[in-house]
Amino acid sequence: MRTLLLRIVFALYLVAVGFIVWSPQPDAGAFTGVVAIAARWLEALGLPFEPTYIVLEFLANIALFVPFGILALTAFRWMRVWSATAAGFFTSCLIEGVQLFLPTRFSTISDLVANTAGALIGALLVAGWRRRQGRRELSAAASRPS
Repeated sequence: MRTLLLRIVFALYLVAVGFIVWSPQPDAGAFTGVVAIAARWLEALGLPFEPTYIVLEFLANIALFVPFGILALTAFRWMRVWSATAAGFFTSCLIEGVQLFLPTRFSTISDLVANTAGALIGALLVAGWRRRQGRRELSAAASRPS
C-alpha cells in the first residue's frame, strides 16, 4: 500500500513538473516569478540582478528535481542512485526536447545539468538515509543480548 501511495505521489509530482515546464510563459511566470522576486531582493542588498537571477534559476531547477530523486528511490525500491539519476536525466531531456517546439519556452543545457543534479542529490539523500538506517539496525542487533 505504501509503495502504491508513493507511486501516486510521484505521478502527481511529474504532472506538476510538466505543468511548470510546459505551460505558456505568462503562466510559468507565476512559478518563475519567485526567482525574479528573490533576485530583486538580493539586488537591493547590492548583488547585480542578471547574474544573481541566473544562479537562482539554476538552483531552482536543482530544487525542482530533488523530489524526483527522492521519489524515484522510494517509490521504486529496485532503483539505485545511478538509475534514478539516469531517469532524471532522461526526463529532463524529454522536457527540454519538448520545449524546443514551444514558442513561449526556452530549452537550455544548463536546465538539463541542473535537473540531473537535483535528481542525483535527491537520490543521494535517500541512499544516505537508508545507509544510516541500516547501521542503526545493525548496531541495535549487535547490542541485543544473545
